[in-house]
Amino acid sequence: MPTTPDPTPYPLDHLALRGDDADAALVLRGETLSWKDLRSRVAQLAGWLSSKVPEKGARVATWAAKGELTCLMPLAAARAGLVHVPINPLLKRAQVNHILADSGASLLIANAARLASMEEGDVPAGCPQIEEATALEAARSATPLLDPSSADLAGLCAILYTSGSTGRPKGVMLSHSNLWLGAVSVAHYLGMKADDVTLAVLPLSFDYGQNQLLSTWYAGGSAVPLDYLTPRDVIKACGRHGITTLAAVPPLWVQLVRQKWPAEAVASMRRLTNSGGALTEDLVGDLRRTFPDARLFPMYGLTEAFRSTYLDPELVDKHPTSMGRAIPFAEILVVNQDGEIDSEGELVHCGPLVAQGYWQDAERTAQRFKPAPKASHYGGMAVWSGDNVRRDEDGLLYFVGRDDAMIKSAGNRISPQEIEEAAIATRLAEEAVALGVPDDKLGHAIYLVVRGSGSEDELRAALRRELPNFMQPAVIRWLDAMPLNPNGKVDRALLAREMT
Repeated sequence: MPTTPDPTPYPLDHLALRGDDADAALVLRGETLSWKDLRSRVAQLAGWLSSKVPEKGARVATWAAKGELTCLMPLAAARAGLVHVPINPLLKRAQVNHILADSGASLLIANAARLASMEEGDVPAGCPQIEEATALEAARSATPLLDPSSADLAGLCAILYTSGSTGRPKGVMLSHSNLWLGAVSVAHYLGMKADDVTLAVLPLSFDYGQNQLLSTWYAGGSAVPLDYLTPRDVIKACGRHGITTLAAVPPLWVQLVRQKWPAEAVASMRRLTNSGGALTEDLVGDLRRTFPDARLFPMYGLTEAFRSTYLDPELVDKHPTSMGRAIPFAEILVVNQDGEIDSEGELVHCGPLVAQGYWQDAERTAQRFKPAPKASHYGGMAVWSGDNVRRDEDGLLYFVGRDDAMIKSAGNRISPQEIEEAAIATRLAEEAVALGVPDDKLGHAIYLVVRGSGSEDELRAALRRELPNFMQPAVIRWLDAMPLNPNGKVDRALLAREMT
């Protein structure tokens, strides 16, 4: 790759043009798509989408495991002039109902089991449901859209839903330019090439997970999507496919380094990337011993600006807890409480990777997306992260703490309010407070404090029906009365201190 990445954005579907016809682009469970196949399938799916949803800018949601549909949809929807809304396959009907209603989706494509889990009223009126296999079969006979799109680069391309510290998941609006330049940036600093093979184990509904595909395809490489059940599944896939690039979050790394890795699963590995939580010094050491020839890239990011920083692998051993420096196309400023650039303060992300705000949520957009500091080279709107960081004399950044109450567990950003609402909806709890308590393995363990007349077994059973596994509380504590602060509100800070 060139010394400086190309700053010119293109419509996202142009990624289908990157590789050589005969080379592998996507390795599915039952077949391998060459780049020629990829171009053909994207064109067919885009043509079918255009016939089903002719309105440009309409939202199309997918809710399925990793496969042909979920991998091709980002490019096919872009070519059809539609906005893709990928839904985490781990979510359940209540969360899916919110995302469909909030996004105003015009179509939901999901596998049969997930569609069967929806009850009457869960899918809003005006949003037809189509089973995944039916959609793919229909696309085979559709008139393909062969010409790459000429979409407005600032136009909306995808809405990725992420939880806030309070309230329901909010949709982060991403343009063609956001997604294209994110792929360019990551492919560049990772040094990816056309002979790279990426094992895509992270959910494609996350920005980190989706970029596994986009950055690999920008480099002309091959992606292998995998929904794993155990760490052994990941190890077997690495050996079977000659994986060169593996991205994960700390809880998965902890599981992987505890396994015995055969030589063939390690030999091809060139790079490891981490985000969704900080690596510990012990974990860095374990990764070094397990993958002695692979380069390790610790990274920090937020969906509102995709990715912000990475640590050069050459610096990891001496600075294992650092977030590193800004990635290409990102400008990272540290702003103190007086609004001045300082060595410690809030991380503010400026530049072309900044998203367009939250879908139909001007209030929360105004809280997070604000004018860039005067010192910014880019200007315009910036993401004020709410994360406090410190910059050392060498320019390396270190995470200090969060301003909000977000729970970050096993790489997932979880809204406390969503768990609390689910607990109260069971009618077993009259009041509920969800807290993130520091945990060596998960980052945060979920503790749920409730006041009510139900039993723990009843409440856990009800929550298992309504919430995905990663939102289930590790500890449930029952109180006769919630502590109140001087304003008469539940004293969350006191509860957090007591639980810690």
